[in-house]
Amino acid sequence: MSLQSMTGFARSEAVSGRLRFVWEMRSVNGKGLDLRLRLPPGFDRLETEVRARLAARFNRGNIQVSLNVSGDRAAAVPVVNAEALAIVLSFAEVLKTKIDATPPSIDGLLAIKGVVDLKEPEDSEEDQAAFARAALDALDRGVADLVEARASEGAALRSVLEGHLTTIETLANGIDADPSRSPTNIRQRLEAQVAQLTSAGSLDPERLHMEAVLLAAKADLREELDRLQAHVAAGRELLSKGGPIGRRLDFLAQEFNREANTICSKSNAVSVTANGMELKVVIDQLREQVQNIE
Repeated sequence: MSLQSMTGFARSEAVSGRLRFVWEMRSVNGKGLDLRLRLPPGFDRLETEVRARLAARFNRGNIQVSLNVSGDRAAAVPVVNAEALAIVLSFAEVLKTKIDATPPSIDGLLAIKGVVDLKEPEDSEEDQAAFARAALDALDRGVADLVEARASEGAALRSVLEGHLTTIETLANGIDADPSRSPTNIRQRLEAQVAQLTSAGSLDPERLHMEAVLLAAKADLREELDRLQAHVAAGRELLSKGGPIGRRLDFLAQEFNREANTICSKSNAVSVTANGMELKVVIDQLREQVQNIE
């Protein structure tokens, strides 16, 4: 399966009879699937079906969907508002008694706002069913385009994430190969630390042995480095599978950060600390990008 971003835009349209339908869909990242619909009056009956079709194609993201419906004005029928016309004529009679004015003409009367309205033709049940089919067909095309847009963005993000994983692997290998981690250097540091312990006076041999073991354990980064490499492998496997993996990648980024923090706290060499800090920077970048993955 392809990797999908939660960011995308799509627009689709259709014409049925006298009506034109235009769908616009915008998607951004979100913790879950949040669908926000704007449907014009008369088409709110489609809401349940629209939600079902969107939920079938998307797992996460804040998705805003709007439908604009416009009609053919040529199909509208002019209708005279008899009540409004009567009021205008009555007012004209009153004015005639007060001022010397030319009687209103027919075209002048009809031009007064509210005297003539354009009434949309009444649609049959068959027409309404055809409108609904056309609107939903256009919706399906828009949803397919939105899926494609999110997949295209996801492909770009996958490349970025793979680069971050490679950098993490390189930094972990650099820490593993750091001269400060050689058995000779570790032994020398332990000997220096044990000498500091014994300089204050005599110590119990058993206590001294225990302290040496603790120092050695603190200096060892083997477990953290092994877990980092395992997390890199897990991240690559997730990216290769694709699909809705955003939450698992986010959890993996937290685990990366945990290991980097431990490495920095255990480090007793400037070079290891520097690589550990760089690890934290790259992991933050990884996690930021992961927030956009479905």
